[in-house]
Amino acid sequence: MTYEFAKVERKGRITIVTLNRPEVMNAMHSPAHFELHRVFDEFANDPEQWIAIVTGAGEKAFSAGNDLKWQAAGGKRGWDKSGFAGLTERFDCDKPIIAAVNGVAMGGGFEIALACDLIIAAENAVFALPEPRVGLAALAGGLHRLPRQIGLKRAMGMILTGRHVSAREGFELGFVNEVVSQGQALAAAERWANLILQNGPMSIRASKQTIHRGLGVSLEQALAEQRDYPAVKALAASEDYIEGPKAFSEKRAPQWKGR
Repeated sequence: MTYEFAKVERKGRITIVTLNRPEVMNAMHSPAHFELHRVFDEFANDPEQWIAIVTGAGEKAFSAGNDLKWQAAGGKRGWDKSGFAGLTERFDCDKPIIAAVNGVAMGGGFEIALACDLIIAAENAVFALPEPRVGLAALAGGLHRLPRQIGLKRAMGMILTGRHVSAREGFELGFVNEVVSQGQALAAAERWANLILQNGPMSIRASKQTIHRGLGVSLEQALAEQRDYPAVKALAASEDYIEGPKAFSEKRAPQWKGR
């Protein structure tokens, strides 16, 4: 399928989604949101695609967030049920999604990255939730995800000031998994993706679902309910559940099928 505001490439089991509005630093407007909803629906529903990587076109930006010029010119705002860029309210995708942040990740751009499972950042990446500076608020997940990922006081320090945070500081704060040289974010994200692909895809999906569902309840409840989570039940009923231990006992690499 051809898209106007995104490039989609498939490399084996990996889907690479490039936000493609470089003329506005990959800022998002309503047509892009709806298009990306379809892009990530396609990824989520494709049994042959196991991991997604999100990055930005060009050398300057991952995404500058909401396209304020579009909004100021009277452009209609809005997105589908999956949220900003088709990701920030996508709670039913248990496949891993990695952000390869190759430059500026501001406002909604940072919220896209925070909605991913891993963030790999180039040295020139800059993160911020600067919405208060223009009379807005980071309501596409940033105000909820950042405190959960780095703690309340650290998140408050970023949110209430709207200050810019470097990739290195993002690593120190804990929301960046790895910092790499400029121009290497996508390659590093692919390296992480290939490490994940060595593991059972059903196990990865069960693990992601269990983490997210468990964080919403008490530890006692999470432990009591986890075996009833859909992805955990699917894992236990899968061919991979048999293949993993069998390959280990036979001292060979497992042949994962994702079913």
